[in-house]
Amino acid sequence: MSDLIASHGSLSASEVDWLHLLVGDWQVISDLAFADLVLWLPDGKGSFVAVAHCRPSTGSTVHYDDVVGRPAPEGQVPSLAAALARREIRRSRVPRWTGAYAIREEAVPVVKDGKAIAVLGRETNLGEARTPGRLEINYIEAADEMCGMISRGEYPSSNTATGRLRGAPRVGDGLVRLNSEGEVLYGSPNAMSCFHRLGVIGEIVGRALAQLIADHVDEGETVDEALPLVAMGRASWRTDIEARGVCLSLRSIPLTNDGERTGAVLLCRDVSELRRREQELITKDATIREIHHRVKNNLQTVAALLRLQARRTESADARNALDEAMRRVATIATVHEALSQTIDEIVDFDAVFGRTLRLAVDVASSEASVRMVREGSFGKLAATEATALAVVLTELVSNAVEHGLATTDGTVTVAAERDGRDLTVTVSDDGVGIDPAAKPSGTGLGMQIVRTMVAGELRGSIAWRPGDKAGTCVTVRARLGYAPPSDGEREQF
Repeated sequence: MSDLIASHGSLSASEVDWLHLLVGDWQVISDLAFADLVLWLPDGKGSFVAVAHCRPSTGSTVHYDDVVGRPAPEGQVPSLAAALARREIRRSRVPRWTGAYAIREEAVPVVKDGKAIAVLGRETNLGEARTPGRLEINYIEAADEMCGMISRGEYPSSNTATGRLRGAPRVGDGLVRLNSEGEVLYGSPNAMSCFHRLGVIGEIVGRALAQLIADHVDEGETVDEALPLVAMGRASWRTDIEARGVCLSLRSIPLTNDGERTGAVLLCRDVSELRRREQELITKDATIREIHHRVKNNLQTVAALLRLQARRTESADARNALDEAMRRVATIATVHEALSQTIDEIVDFDAVFGRTLRLAVDVASSEASVRMVREGSFGKLAATEATALAVVLTELVSNAVEHGLATTDGTVTVAAERDGRDLTVTVSDDGVGIDPAAKPSGTGLGMQIVRTMVAGELRGSIAWRPGDKAGTCVTVRARLGYAPPSDGEREQF
């Protein structure tokens, strides 16, 4: 939409933001009007271009094909131009026939600070029109009032809440029309059912909705401070009511005429089951975090026991084996510590590896001075992959310190390069190096652990080679199961 506006129009930044606000909240109008909404932008050449389109969920659509980016039909241009120039709503007297059905068209100027910047096309499919009834009449009247607000620059509201959208009520979930005093003018059958579940018995028309709700909220119940404003239709806001085991989501849309509040449209939805499931997920997440925390504590206890046993062991080989086992257990404990602080099974490996790297250098037995260098970023990894990679890199760094820099000062460099699911990590040192024809140095168990985890958990490969100038270079290539989301995309596994 922004690209279309930039290429066909000459609007200011605030005017573009106004159109985005309108498009972000015009599904309500489409559902109330049983009509398609098309946002037409003047192209400066006497015509209009469609930059956005909304279909109703309460009725049949007019445009089965996408119209965004297309010019307006020639027969519709005069009505759009008149609405834009005169800043008044233009309704066609004669329906337009498409060959299969008739379309009733209406052009609503979109006004911002007294200036018409675009035109909202309201197109109703008359071929499958609903039978007029109380619900349909109230829907249409509410849509007419909101379109009038658009033509006067009073809608959308810049003060609308931008909180969580999950569970937001829609027109079909339940609609209540209020007058300027907050009294109910009409309640749809679904809205009546919502309030009946809350405990409201009998007819609600003619009664103050805020008082009805207050009478059925028990003492001690947590009440949102915005509830009175929403229930009276005084603020464009969203809130929840929780009482007697029922949770209702309410959204208020104040209706104004030249700045004077004339009433409100209130949307409501019973979200009791949704909130119950959300609470279950919160409880489950807390339980998982607690499990990771306890696993971390247990692993740290095991590491401490191994450390005590190593101190009491006289054999140097046995002491070294216990020290290596302690280091591996402590590395896994570090990953679980990170998992205990998040609500999902995703780990920021850059933060985790910083602690494991210090642990590997401290434990490795080297008499020389070792400097550690980190380059690049690992990004976020799934829990199982983070555990495997942490163990692999700890083994490789320890091996470089113990063998490559055992008798000489030097530097160990860990460089990471991430491209979506592909991760390449290079561990290099400037120590004594290896014989190209020889097998990689290090303990047999350590290298076996490395190869197994790289091939299994990380679905990758590992290769050793002499360094460019000195020392040894080890390259690990991994194919991760978790890909970080790009802009506008969701996380993928």
